[in-house]
Amino acid sequence: MDLTREFAHQNARSPESIYPGSTAPIIEIEQKGDVCLLRIRGQFRTGADPEYLSAKMEEIAALNCTRILADFQAVPSIGSTALSFIVGLYRLYSGKLVLVGTPRRVREVLRITRLDTLIPVTSDIESGQAVLHNWAGLTQSGISDRI
Repeated sequence: MDLTREFAHQNARSPESIYPGSTAPIIEIEQKGDVCLLRIRGQFRTGADPEYLSAKMEEIAALNCTRILADFQAVPSIGSTALSFIVGLYRLYSGKLVLVGTPRRVREVLRITRLDTLIPVTSDIESGQAVLHNWAGLTQSGISDRI
């Protein structure tokens, strides 16, 4: 299954159109079955609009996905607000979160904070899908809920 082709686009509204003056990145949510793909683009730094990010977190939770792919390829760098968002997703989905397409600066922050030892980071969506597929197989076989 190729999620990049099969996902149904759900929300392309920018934070600025929802919350005037927002400094948050744009987060588009696509769902296919129990997997949500978050396409994140723009600056994701300290001070990003907390109301927008909170609303997005609630929107993601309402979709009842069991696994998350978060595409960061269009995010040049991250700060503490982004780290908080990532940890929030990790907790909400019991660790079934994969970060994909992370630029060098994002990977460096993940390495420094050691989040890359907790959350899988892959180069592209297809690799992230493989990690999620392995989790689904392990859960169905009763071996483990997590890798």
